[in-house]
Amino acid sequence: MWIIQSKYNAPDFYESLEKELDSLISGEPNLIANLANISSWLFHAIPDLNWCGFYLWSTTDNELVLGPFQGLPACIRIKPERGVCGSAYTTGLVQKIDDVNTFPGHIACDSASISELVIPLKKDNHIFGVLDLDSPKQARFSDADKIMLDKIMTNIAEKIF
Repeated sequence: MWIIQSKYNAPDFYESLEKELDSLISGEPNLIANLANISSWLFHAIPDLNWCGFYLWSTTDNELVLGPFQGLPACIRIKPERGVCGSAYTTGLVQKIDDVNTFPGHIACDSASISELVIPLKKDNHIFGVLDLDSPKQARFSDADKIMLDKIMTNIAEKIF
């Protein structure tokens, strides 16, 4: 049994988070199972999220397709040039948006979402998808969130893709 106790304000939060996520995926080869557990852990460990999940690149359809997530139902398909997720996928850069209403082409899956952090999932310079974190709070995500979650997901992606 897993117990998630958010220690978000602790100085070693990200170090602990990475260890916890590594423990979750250790020895499990199934991508979907790993992404499901990661999205659940992040959703419960990081405060003030209303959505946390993955969009995976479909080489068949040439678009991002909804993967495991926590939160309300979401958009199923996202073209690479659309919204914050499409921008993160296309550019390969983390997108930290303080107010999604100011982002050109934002896709509003949940009208409660105000800020968003989207991290490309890369391995060997290939992007497999994105991690999407949404919050009902404006400017929810800090620069530390951006940097550290990108580092963690880069390390995780090396292990699961």
